[in-house]
This record gives sequence, C-alpha cells and structure tokens, in this order.
Amino acid sequence: MSVERKRHVLKSITWRVVASVTTFLISWSATGNSSIGLSIGFLDFVIKLVLYYGHERIWYRSKYGINEQDSGRGEDNIRPS
Repeated sequence: MSVERKRHVLKSITWRVVASVTTFLISWSATGNSSIGLSIGFLDFVIKLVLYYGHERIWYRSKYGINEQDSGRGEDNIRPS
C-alpha cells in the first residue's frame, strides 16, 4: 500500500477549513466583530494546518496499530454479512 503526501496535504486542508470556519463563527459571536473573528479564524487555519500535517506525517511513519498480516479481526476489517 502506498499513500502519497498530497493525500496528507489535502486531508489537512479540508479539515482545517471546517475547523477554522467553526473558530471564526465562535470568535465573531463572542466578540461581535467579524474582522476580529476573521483574523482569529485565519491564524487558526495557518497554525493548525502546519501542526496537523506534521502530526499526520509522524503517525504515518509509526507502525503502532498496523498489522503486516491481516487476520481479518481488526476494527478496520469489519465486513458486512
């Protein structure tokens, strides 16, 4: 199995959009100022995008929870009957 880095990048970006829009809405609601909410949302997007990408790459390199030989019993191996 091979996973390209662009998958990690796209996954990071799509999640950050969802999370940062949420942060913007909460910030705007709390301050009553859309400009402050937008600034906080933008900073949240950039900082956490970089952090999430690094986190994702570290976990990708980790072998924790990965079985080289599929026994068919793991959570990811649930098949409908």
